[in-house]
Amino acid sequence: MHVMPQGTVYGTLLNFRGEVAALAALMDQPPYKAAPQAPVLYVKPANTWSAHGTTIPVPARVPEVEIGATIAMVMGQAGAVAAYVLLNDLSIPHASFFRPPVKFKCLDGFLGIGNRQVTPAEVGEPAQFTLEVRINGVLKQSVHFGNLVRNASQLLADVSEFMTLHPGDVLMLGCDVGRPLAKVGDRIDISAPGFGTLSNTLVAEEVKS
Repeated sequence: MHVMPQGTVYGTLLNFRGEVAALAALMDQPPYKAAPQAPVLYVKPANTWSAHGTTIPVPARVPEVEIGATIAMVMGQAGAVAAYVLLNDLSIPHASFFRPPVKFKCLDGFLGIGNRQVTPAEVGEPAQFTLEVRINGVLKQSVHFGNLVRNASQLLADVSEFMTLHPGDVLMLGCDVGRPLAKVGDRIDISAPGFGTLSNTLVAEEVKS
């Protein structure tokens, strides 16, 4: 069964300590000259959503795709977290982390969505979450959510200070550094204990006549 989001999907940048450390020198440069004080968010609109087990088209102009393996909060009533879900936040590799570029992050199909939403009671504290990324069966990345800058509850509280999250909205916890690259023909598997596996295969985009 494919479980698609019922609201808006928000990505979160700079929420892993390793990611912040890797970009610290850039943050001190103009025009910002400091690290962001609030969460840095972007939107993955409905055209990007791909169900578990489906293929994801990659344009011919894109030689490699960056994998953004993460776990996201699915909002319930009264600002509470109803569930968590595996996501594969794909993008074209780019250097602009401060103003997330739509043309690199919002291509058709560029968000793989796990087919199982698990409740907080089922999987416990998000700081204990770990996930693994495999390309064609080979382990390429391990992500430990104990390394978040803002843990799940703090991220939700900080985001809620400047915007309302409605039931069905989805908020990613963030993607760590060391994001693997994949190409057409590759199968991407993202797995986490209690969540199962999210699998998608990259295929060449059909040329429109």
